[in-house]
Amino acid sequence: MLDFMAPVLDNTGLFVKGFWRSLGIIAWATVGSLLLGTFIAACRVSPIAPLRAFGSAYVTIVRNSPLTVVLFFFAFGLPEIGINRSFYVFGVSALVIYTAAFVCEALRSGINSVSAGQSEASRAIGLTFSQSLGSVVLPQAFRSSIPPVGSVLIAMFKNSAVVGAFGIGGDLFSVYRSLSSAQGYPPFPVLVGVAIGYLCITIPAGIALAYAEKKVAIAR
Repeated sequence: MLDFMAPVLDNTGLFVKGFWRSLGIIAWATVGSLLLGTFIAACRVSPIAPLRAFGSAYVTIVRNSPLTVVLFFFAFGLPEIGINRSFYVFGVSALVIYTAAFVCEALRSGINSVSAGQSEASRAIGLTFSQSLGSVVLPQAFRSSIPPVGSVLIAMFKNSAVVGAFGIGGDLFSVYRSLSSAQGYPPFPVLVGVAIGYLCITIPAGIALAYAEKKVAIAR
């Protein structure tokens, strides 16, 4: 067993660096997709028709596009029109754009689960739509949306491996390419090490989300 895992044990430092690099990608993408997804969800339920149309078009186009197409657009399409950034920026941005569409729909389901009487009461006391949404509706919607949003985020954690394949460098997927291709280590044990790295991210995240869901259920 030790011989089998020798590529991992001999390069533990490289795997640790890859783990932290991947975790950084995930952290930025999580914050960005939650913020953008919340904004798109607000557009989807807005009383202003152009905003609703924008939100609907965004979700329809992005949700029905493969992540690899979105990544190719950012990595190779944007430079063609003069927009040049690092692969790290392009990769994280593509992941945010893609994940935000799914976060939006998860939040919209939570918004729709809030009683219409809540919005009517807030308007009756003089709150604007944005005030009602931010102070009354969204806090309740976030609580009921924890399970679907959590599932979306965990899927995004795993999708970050696809982003790593586009040349970000230093992440767990790059560790696999470096060890198996450049240094000639057997691919299978290296992939096992990469999988362990991602499991160290997704399993604690799943436990934390389950705990948050339980706390919310108790509070109701």
